[in-house]
Amino acid sequence: MHILHVNMSLDPVTGGGGAERTVQLARAFVRGGYSSTLLTLDLGLDEQFQEELKQDGLDALLLPCVSKRFYIPWLSLRKIASKVKSVDVIHIMGHWTLINMVTFLFCLVYKKPYVVCPAGALPIFGRSKIIKKIYNKLIGQRMIRHADACIAITEHEIEHFANYGVPPSHVSVIPNGINRIDFESVDNNGFKAKHGIKGPFILFVGRLNEIKGPDLLLDAFIELNGKYPSLELAFAGPDGGMLNDLKERSSDPLIHYLGYIGGNEKSQAYHAADLLVIPSRQEAMSIVALEAGASGTPVLITDQCGFDEIETVGGGKVVAATVESIKNGIESMIDGGDLLGMGESLNSFVNDNYQWDEIAGRYLSVYESILEP
Repeated sequence: MHILHVNMSLDPVTGGGGAERTVQLARAFVRGGYSSTLLTLDLGLDEQFQEELKQDGLDALLLPCVSKRFYIPWLSLRKIASKVKSVDVIHIMGHWTLINMVTFLFCLVYKKPYVVCPAGALPIFGRSKIIKKIYNKLIGQRMIRHADACIAITEHEIEHFANYGVPPSHVSVIPNGINRIDFESVDNNGFKAKHGIKGPFILFVGRLNEIKGPDLLLDAFIELNGKYPSLELAFAGPDGGMLNDLKERSSDPLIHYLGYIGGNEKSQAYHAADLLVIPSRQEAMSIVALEAGASGTPVLITDQCGFDEIETVGGGKVVAATVESIKNGIESMIDGGDLLGMGESLNSFVNDNYQWDEIAGRYLSVYESILEP
């Protein structure tokens, strides 16, 4: 079986969980003996990253980006058509992109089966709402409704598909995953010294933009500062438009902005942190929560992140996406005095249930079902 993975961005810095999911699934398929090709923008993909893809056995068609604001590619229609025609099944990630639209049209032309995994992107949220409504009217709704299979990352996403006219019976729920070996690097003292962190600290990992809610966490931290004077806060992630606003809210030296971190340093950040907080206003299923779990770090997450199991297994708490709820949740976890035990519980749960090779196997079952004559 040859699978074409379509995602507008695989940039490890700005691509987020969708980029991580796409690359990790493609790698897992190759490990299982299947062929994988990536179709994406070349934005942020340096020579080292491209070489790593080749070493992993991944073929890639990288399209030049002519507009970073709207992720508009220089369309090589002949090349895209050739890729679509040559594969057995197409896996389309996300929703609001020109690459997805063009790939969908070629799927119709060549009668190729395709699977859509919007990863929480179907609701119209944030900027460009008018453009998104036009996109859906012209092609987006049809692309979702006519997919051979639909993949939801959580049960909550089934409702998103229903709003596009897709019945629940046509939706398979397949969560995100992790590779535990990617989170074995530990250097607590070295990591803290590098970033000027002296005491216990709360960690945020993600883009600094509205949907990720870093402002909610910052305001909650400011309110808690008097009660926990030695507690620090570290934001790890690229600027998504909110960095200056966050810095203007507080100049407290206990608040650190680390920028993007990856590889071993990302693993070290999770291990060094006392608590990870994910204050997202909307998210399909947080890969960051899984990464923290793989590192044995407890997590506080909002009820908009699609991973309420964290609280069920005793790995942390789930709260509303408000400053007050996040503040109370942090207070409850710190005062409870068993952050280490929570981290251990989450570690066992994540390692037992969310490995990429197992997740890829569930995808293959879906592919095989739509390829059956």
